[in-house]
Amino acid sequence: MTVTSGTSGPHAATPDGAPALVVVAHGSRDPRALSTVRALLDRVRALRPALPVHLGHIELNEPPLPDTLAALGDGRAVLVPLLLSRGHHVKRDIPETAAASPARTRVAAPLGPHPLLVDALHDRLTEAGWPTRAPRGGAVVLASAGSRDPDSKADTARAATLLADRLGVPVVPAYASAAAPTVPEAVRALTARGHRRVAVASYFTAPGRFATECAAAAPWIAALPLGTHPAMARLLLHRYDRAWTTGGEDHVPEGAREASACGSAALARAATTYPALARQPHPAPA
Repeated sequence: MTVTSGTSGPHAATPDGAPALVVVAHGSRDPRALSTVRALLDRVRALRPALPVHLGHIELNEPPLPDTLAALGDGRAVLVPLLLSRGHHVKRDIPETAAASPARTRVAAPLGPHPLLVDALHDRLTEAGWPTRAPRGGAVVLASAGSRDPDSKADTARAATLLADRLGVPVVPAYASAAAPTVPEAVRALTARGHRRVAVASYFTAPGRFATECAAAAPWIAALPLGTHPAMARLLLHRYDRAWTTGGEDHVPEGAREASACGSAALARAATTYPALARQPHPAPA
């Protein structure tokens, strides 16, 4: 979306005219989340020193997104959600806030699903003790925050498919809230099917209550959140570049296309192989 204007606000563009990057984080009461996000933005700045990089929050933390955009005046900016799937924040909150701002803005797609996230998930699992070769009886629960939006669940399911292809073991998406199955339910279902080494992959951008609760349900190993993994900084810049050069994303995240051909079949196999998961009730869309 674009708002016409005259002069640009302070730090709203690079000398070559590229717009500023505004990373839009959700916000958390856990102080580790804010410090992690700030450290991630430092990684982005190190990769592209001339690019103005700003932070805005949807809720709970300073600065709020409207204040960040107001400080840019009527300059140009690309808003990149530090979110892993589509949902209400991506579809409504962020675009509406951008539209109400005097800044000339474009809104990028959320980060996931994407192969770079799979790189980060794999590395975090390896750091937690995942072996080089797929373990006998191994499986992974991909733990995410959860949403009532069916597109969010579809994006998380695609991420699970991509991670399963990388690891060579079943990967089942599960949720901390608002969707089923929960992480403990997914662990129990996998264990019932004979998987004795079940790991939890933390599909969270930063530490927080949900990530901590999901990790506590791991019967074997639990990976840390994605955090400041180098792939996260690269992916933020990739989303920025795509939104700026193409005029905005089409909200079909890269990685969804790669998984679409096998995604339906993979989900059908999961429903057959893990009937306990398939029977879980699905919440109505918000």
